[in-house]
Amino acid sequence: MQRTAALSTLAALSMLIATSSLAAGAAPPADGAPTRKLPSKVTFHKAPSEESPAAREKRLKRECKGRPNAGACLGFASP
Repeated sequence: MQRTAALSTLAALSMLIATSSLAAGAAPPADGAPTRKLPSKVTFHKAPSEESPAAREKRLKRECKGRPNAGACLGFASP
């Protein structure tokens, strides 16, 4: 009885390892399709609604008056 339980556990474990290695991309696709090439360079485009550094500084000076000098207000709060 113990031997069949051990064999079934071993079979389940081997199936788990086989499926996880296929999911991780260890084996090439069976149909011979080419693998996907990763991009060589990533570029980030600024959104038109993005805040400029000068506008951010003005906003922080305006919003941080009288607040504790911590967090986002560090260096912008009035003493």
